Amino acid sequence: MQVLTPRSLAEALRLKAEHPGSVPIQGGTDVMVELNFDRARPETLLNLNEVRELRGWSRDNGSIRLGAGLTYTEGMEAPLAEALPALAEASRTVGGPQIRNRGTVGGNLGTASPAGDALPPLLIGDAVVELASVRGERSVPLPEFLTGPKRNALAADELIVAILVRPAAGPQTFMKVGPRNAMVISVVSLALTVDRDHDEVRAAFGSAGPVAGLVQAPLAELNGFPERVAAAASPIDDVRGSAVYRRKSLRVLTVRAVERCLQ
Repeated sequence: MQVLTPRSLAEALRLKAEHPGSVPIQGGTDVMVELNFDRARPETLLNLNEVRELRGWSRDNGSIRLGAGLTYTEGMEAPLAEALPALAEASRTVGGPQIRNRGTVGGNLGTASPAGDALPPLLIGDAVVELASVRGERSVPLPEFLTGPKRNALAADELIVAILVRPAAGPQTFMKVGPRNAMVISVVSLALTVDRDHDEVRAAFGSAGPVAGLVQAPLAELNGFPERVAAAASPIDDVRGSAVYRRKSLRVLTVRAVERCLQ
């Protein structure tokens, strides 16, 4: 296995075009698990740790632009945590400090697991994924980027560069159900925002369908919203929980999230 280490985004895109089967790695919190358990053995790893253009975050014409290399630890820190509180709350539940220091938002998108904790907070912020290749750039709304369990819309020669997301226009929260509150894959998760600017409530769930899902409703329809969120899910039975338990938990989490956001 060879490891390629570009020093710039332009070089990274060139190497990705030359080695379309290469697997990008930055934090490695998902990729190294696949390698260590011999579930994957790519010929080439594309190490993105030296690509500065993928780091950090900025404000971009009313939106917040998160570099693909933004870590969960950075997502927990002010002032970003104040602009995206649900993402900050979700970041606090990801693994231990070592994982939060290494794991990235872009990696969560690349893995595209239905249980990815960053995905529901990004969905309620109408996130758009910026992709790039030597052919050019394109922007894909997050619901279109997630195409199935651990599948996404990336072309073989593309890399995730950034995510554009709306800052919170009202209270937000994130909740998850698991054997414990952190260092665990969620049995079900939920991000919710009460957006008074748009007169609506938005909720996104994880681990309750083939992809993370989004449900929206006017604020006047809050009373039946938990049932609507639960009905939108399509959970399965697995070793972490049954479909019945997941759907019930999702309804309860929605009730609690609405109460928290309206306090």
